[in-house]
Amino acid sequence: MVPVCSKTESSGSKFPKASLWSSFITSGYSVFETHSESSTSEKKAVNSTNSGWAAAVKKVVSGGSMRRFQERVLGPSKTEVSSSDGDVWLLGVCHKISQHESTGDVDSNSFTAFEEDFFSKILITYRKGFTAIGDSKYTSDVNWGCMLRSSQMLVAQALVFHKLGRSWRKTVDKPLDKEYIDILQLFGDSEAFAFSIHNLLQAGKGYGLAVGSWVGPYAMCRTWEILARSQREKSDLEEHPLPMAIYVVSGDEDGERGGAPVVCIEDASRHCSEFSRGLAAWTPLLLLVPLVLGLDKINPRYVPLLQSTFKFPQSLGILGGKPGASTYIIGVQNGKAFYLDPHDVHQVVNINGDNQGANTSSYHSNMIRLMPLDSLDPSLAIGFYCRDKDDFDDFCSRASELVEESNGAPLFTVAQSRSLSTQVSSNDVSGANSGFQEDDSHGLDLVNDAGANEDDWQLL
Repeated sequence: MVPVCSKTESSGSKFPKASLWSSFITSGYSVFETHSESSTSEKKAVNSTNSGWAAAVKKVVSGGSMRRFQERVLGPSKTEVSSSDGDVWLLGVCHKISQHESTGDVDSNSFTAFEEDFFSKILITYRKGFTAIGDSKYTSDVNWGCMLRSSQMLVAQALVFHKLGRSWRKTVDKPLDKEYIDILQLFGDSEAFAFSIHNLLQAGKGYGLAVGSWVGPYAMCRTWEILARSQREKSDLEEHPLPMAIYVVSGDEDGERGGAPVVCIEDASRHCSEFSRGLAAWTPLLLLVPLVLGLDKINPRYVPLLQSTFKFPQSLGILGGKPGASTYIIGVQNGKAFYLDPHDVHQVVNINGDNQGANTSSYHSNMIRLMPLDSLDPSLAIGFYCRDKDDFDDFCSRASELVEESNGAPLFTVAQSRSLSTQVSSNDVSGANSGFQEDDSHGLDLVNDAGANEDDWQLL
């Protein structure tokens, strides 16, 4: 399977930036996006130094007019996408951002193809006004649910790939695709919806998930494994809301850890067989690979490898973000990460599967957001969707090639059986990746500690 490039080769100068307006508007946003996750003491400090200006800008931002003003002046964040920074890879698809030779401006056709792809990805954000979660009084997940929302986006994207295909784009035409509406309905905010935040919290109790508390990528991946299994047990195979097996690739379950996690082909086959209840040798497969790639910050040697995973046709992106704020990363360009941000707050919207004229605007971004890849929190999880055995074999081939490019410190490796994976892990312990494993072991130990389940992902 060959990745698709949407345009011919790009040329070499940057899209001109409106630097004065850009710095002013971006700073207005960054104050409040970071501010919303800050502690009380941090809020007081910011307010004491910027109270007059910040209060004025906050009023504009909260009313929504700041974003409209930014788009009128700059367009929808086009100023951050450069034609000289190389190809944009968005979940396995290559977008070549070219420019007009005469003017130096970014070619609108090449950028439009990228925009349509980016804005078609499902965005799931903080919600307010839903039914209280369990016995709690929480009717909103603001300031604590960003990892849960990020994970919902990744799983929703896997369902889009499975049911609608990678080339699907959201249109403004009504009626909307029935499959698209059905996918959104699964993520409604009550216990009645299969993959609601309510059901995720219930499924993840054993990994420390709790209302009002933050969670790390490893615990989040295991929670999806548990929730999918419980949904499968109470439904027919044909009606299963997640029509694919889940394989969480992590350390040796028998306790022997060392080196990078190993994708074991026999384990993947076993997960598929269990999912189909023995009726099929292979099924669609969702691979989740939680990683810890450093201590306080990500080890720079892993950044090129992370960027390369977005070239895989099976790519589902990364659950991760800057320390203190989880996001869903869906694309890269020359060391920059394009992401969907769950930190905007919307009123609860529970989509009815029979309403193909529903307003789904809050499920899609209207702004392109970027961050440096090397600024990511070292605790993250990578996702992949393999439609069938041939697709999985292609994934394994690409992953093995990536191992060869890793200079002895791969993100993860591939082995046929668990016995081979143990040998690989033992070899890696004495290699360049042993420092990584110390971090990973520490993260996994945290999961088994009562009251310390954040996988180094506690948000401050």
